[in-house]
Amino acid sequence: MSAENATPGPGANVKVERIKRGWQQDQLAARAGLSKSMLGKIERGERPLTQSTAAALAYALGISLDALLGQAPPPKGGEDSLRDLRTVMRRFDMAGGDEAARAPHLEADLAELFRLRGDADLAAVTRRLPVLLRRVQDRAHATGLPADWARVADVYSAVYWLAARHRWMTMAELAVVRQHQAAERASGLARAVAARDEAGTFLNGGDFVGGLAVVDRGVVEAESAMKGRDRHVALGLLHLRGLTLAGRTGDKEAAARHEREARKAASHLDADVDVQGIHFGPENTLVHLVATWADLKEHGEALEVGERYLRDGPSLPATRIGPLHMNLARARLALRDREGAVDELAAAWKAAPQMARVHPTSQELSRVLVSLHRRSNPKITALARRAGIPL
Repeated sequence: MSAENATPGPGANVKVERIKRGWQQDQLAARAGLSKSMLGKIERGERPLTQSTAAALAYALGISLDALLGQAPPPKGGEDSLRDLRTVMRRFDMAGGDEAARAPHLEADLAELFRLRGDADLAAVTRRLPVLLRRVQDRAHATGLPADWARVADVYSAVYWLAARHRWMTMAELAVVRQHQAAERASGLARAVAARDEAGTFLNGGDFVGGLAVVDRGVVEAESAMKGRDRHVALGLLHLRGLTLAGRTGDKEAAARHEREARKAASHLDADVDVQGIHFGPENTLVHLVATWADLKEHGEALEVGERYLRDGPSLPATRIGPLHMNLARARLALRDREGAVDELAAAWKAAPQMARVHPTSQELSRVLVSLHRRSNPKITALARRAGIPL
């Protein structure tokens, strides 16, 4: 039997919360529908805590999923920006001055924000969001134009993305409420993206079935109200979210349905489309498939799809490539390829270092790999130092 692992990470939080309640492992395992053996491996750092298992454990413990996974701290120096951002979000219905309608350089500043989102530069996005959100809100109130309200919805989508990456779920959920309010004054595509992000809050909260219901509702609206390219993009984005949610529930039939519909939508596009930092098309469909195959424990299939995609030369930004390598690391670790898992995790850090630092999958893989290797592997030592894990 391995010694208990003291390396911090989401899986280690399970033991902390269990002991708080005075429960034995068999008590928590029974409540969560797990075997005692699996729970022990998670607590000792011999097996990574997956999102679906974390959701079951959080429910059994009577806490939120983000409480179990642990909220990430703000980027360095970002506390003031987050305070200002909350203020702007509260003032959603307060119009700015007449000068807001001019908003010089707004398009260039928005393009830069979405570029930074694609680069997974969490710190820079945090700094820019408060001022830019205030500017787009003021302009939309001044003009009342659907195009300007679409910009507001797009920026709130970036707020949701930032909050979800750090598991700040109160902010994420308010961002989605505001995003819906803006999208209702904008376009069908804005409403579809808002539905996708709303389903994301269910995903982040561990309510995968509720998230699927949100996706289905969004799909019905997009199918009935939209046409042309925007319809294909809207449906594709929604079905990719559905694919992820179905994978988390372990529902292979639902996953296959969402995969089929996402591929159908992608077939109408020559290449992936960038919707203000959110991508849909043939490439992002494959990236989502890797994650879903890993969730469904089809690890060989996940590796085959991911390796083929990387060989073909990916064009997606860091915000997609970083998680792709994390999911390939999950698959390799499950297939007992520890060295390969270390290399994939290192690639995730290289592609998107700020995301790797806060992402629960990266944190959990680091915890388990450090626990299994300890000081015997110089790659793990370097990885642990970057992740802030003591050896």
